[in-house]
Amino acid sequence: MAVDPHRQTSLHCLYYWAERNPEKLYLTQPYPDGTVEDITWKQAADQVSRMAAHINSLELPERSNIAILGKNSAHWILSDLAIWAAGHVSVPLYPTLNGEAAAYILEHSEAKLLFLGKLDGTADGWSDIKGHIPSDLPIISLPMSPRNDTPKWLDIIAEHEPAKPRLPDPDTLATIAYTSGSTGRPKGVMHSYRAMMSVADGLQQMFTASSDDRMLSYLPLAHVAERAAVETQSLYFGFHVYFANTLETFQQDLQRARPTLFFSVPRLWMKFYLGVNAKLPPRKQKLLFSIPFVRSMVKKKVLRQLGLDHCRAALTGAAPLSEEIITWYRNLGLELLEVYGMTENFGYSHASRPGQARIGYVGVTNPGVEHRIGDGDELQVRSPGMMLGYYRNEEKTTEDVTADGFLKTGDMGEINADGYLRITGRVKDLFKTSKGKYVVPVPIENRFNHPSVEVVCVAGANQPQPCLMLLLSEDVRGSLATGMSRDGLEQELTNELKAVNEGCEAHEKIAFVVLVKEPWTMENGMLTPTMKIKRNVIEDVYNRKMDEWFEQKKKVIWEF
Repeated sequence: MAVDPHRQTSLHCLYYWAERNPEKLYLTQPYPDGTVEDITWKQAADQVSRMAAHINSLELPERSNIAILGKNSAHWILSDLAIWAAGHVSVPLYPTLNGEAAAYILEHSEAKLLFLGKLDGTADGWSDIKGHIPSDLPIISLPMSPRNDTPKWLDIIAEHEPAKPRLPDPDTLATIAYTSGSTGRPKGVMHSYRAMMSVADGLQQMFTASSDDRMLSYLPLAHVAERAAVETQSLYFGFHVYFANTLETFQQDLQRARPTLFFSVPRLWMKFYLGVNAKLPPRKQKLLFSIPFVRSMVKKKVLRQLGLDHCRAALTGAAPLSEEIITWYRNLGLELLEVYGMTENFGYSHASRPGQARIGYVGVTNPGVEHRIGDGDELQVRSPGMMLGYYRNEEKTTEDVTADGFLKTGDMGEINADGYLRITGRVKDLFKTSKGKYVVPVPIENRFNHPSVEVVCVAGANQPQPCLMLLLSEDVRGSLATGMSRDGLEQELTNELKAVNEGCEAHEKIAFVVLVKEPWTMENGMLTPTMKIKRNVIEDVYNRKMDEWFEQKKKVIWEF
């Protein structure tokens, strides 16, 4: 399949569907007061054209960089489109950034205008960011913006007639996506419209999406994964996008959307799994699933309560998901398909195909993608979604891209005889014990599975043996706080540690597990926006305690 000439870029797609299906719903936005707004394709195109007229009136320099800061919302996507319709380049910022990082991106990207969206300072970085926005940077407030003293989206579109959009050349720069900065300063990854559209082209060949599909948008749109999976695909295929209001209403938002396609990350798949187990304990599940005339009804009920009973393709990416969790979902009737990609190739790299997935592998190359293993077992990928380079950083571009156009991913991998890729770790995650032996954390972390544990991190550089830090689920932490005995849980974790160590080389065996007190969140910098652990940050926080923990000579150490 080739990209439809009428849908060469995301902006082409908007006007294509506005003409073809003008009254069909495109965006559904819930608001804090309980109201819900539906926006049709015709209304979306009209709002974008009116905002483009306003941007044109500002007489910004040609191809200016314009920032978007806010949680996911209908108007986040409309802002992105309006920037393109006015002939400029969009620069998304993660809403969970701290003030210093936000200031760096605004300065480094040379942003000439900021669209300020949904923020409230509770589950985002607004409280810190607001003091770091340059005073001379013009701001336009979207609905649910924390600022009331700037020009507002709804007022602006009421005051302007629609401008004729500037439909872009597919090979020009569309967006600068800054990496999450898990190590060092964020890098500005430049993507063309064509690279962004390669995702829709390839996924059409694998999953046959259509205008009848539905998705829920809740992972950060500033990340290429959500931008590729939800924004770009919805624009290309013309399907309906729903948004989540808050974490507290997430289940309600999911029930409203009843998505047919659903993309999530391991941390959230684990939360769903733990939530079901809290209501229907594993022992009871095993019993009910063993009764022929009951099992189907119970499984359907579980999926319906999750809001995933209409889901025909469920994707997981950004980090590994354990075999136990994948098997559990498949047993429910939901085939989780692992996908793999990088910011630098707009997430377009590898995917598991329906009916052909292999647990432990992230699938095979997407259409048009090539892969190989380079020095140090590092995976290298050449993709139609490949970046134009890093903004204002040619030296780093040259360092990360080979002379023949392959991206050095930083991930260690293995490719089997059938072309399936297994990610075995991050090149920079390897560490040496005090005995001079290398430890690869990810495979060990993937083997440690317990229904009370939400996320784990293997550490122990320059120590006699590695150790494992773990964060208990919110429900379990709550039960412990109200008097639940620790003894049973401690014994179960000891048994799990023993089982994991049986599969480790001598130098990899985990000395002990630590139950950490402070939750790992995006807000405190220990998780990336896609909920991967920031290993270097976590290690920095706990390194000073390592010697004390080793001296205790216990298998399970409680930090609280």
